[in-house]
Amino acid sequence: MLSRVADVLVPTVGRLSVTTDSGAELVPGSIVAANHTSLADPAIVVAALHRFGARPVIMAAAGLWRVPLLGRALAREGHIPVVRGDRRAAAALDIAAEALEQGRLVLIYAEGGLPRRRDAAEAAPGTFRSGLARLSERTGAPVIPVGQAGARRITSGSTAKQLVGLVTAPLRRPDLHVHVGTPLELTGDRAVRTAQARTAVTNAWRTAAAHLREPAALTA
Repeated sequence: MLSRVADVLVPTVGRLSVTTDSGAELVPGSIVAANHTSLADPAIVVAALHRFGARPVIMAAAGLWRVPLLGRALAREGHIPVVRGDRRAAAALDIAAEALEQGRLVLIYAEGGLPRRRDAAEAAPGTFRSGLARLSERTGAPVIPVGQAGARRITSGSTAKQLVGLVTAPLRRPDLHVHVGTPLELTGDRAVRTAQARTAVTNAWRTAAAHLREPAALTA
């Protein structure tokens, strides 16, 4: 349902384009790692992946499960709540591992939260937490790096600014872009795996942001 909703909503708030590396493939049982910049970007990434027939299981902040209707939909479709800063976060990795074993794609935001910047500009992904590396180490699943750009043009900044951005987006319809990279096998210890994943996602983000002529990508 979330994929279908994203397919309907995203075109109303922006113009989405998608590119891939020549060797990109959404292999079943893979971890999809994407950069996280805005409350809007999960819908954008899900809509982009749905163009390839993919419906990922999403690892997301547990607070979303308390939102009426949305919480029930997330639970019904098997998405994975993550309680940050709590030992229950380990349980989320258990569920993600099971989903990978069943051949599902698991979408993870390794930065673990949104940037605190107030502007709408793009910036490279922040520090990655260890969850992605631990999941890769445990399952051996390949990682598909995904970069998205433009979501901050819909929602960013203060709560009031985000609401205004969301309301005006159907009139502005900003350009949005998602780039899907080539799957990679992470190797080494957790620190090395984390660095490998962050580099790959950063490269995918740079491609997406350059497609939108974002200064942060063009001058990198």
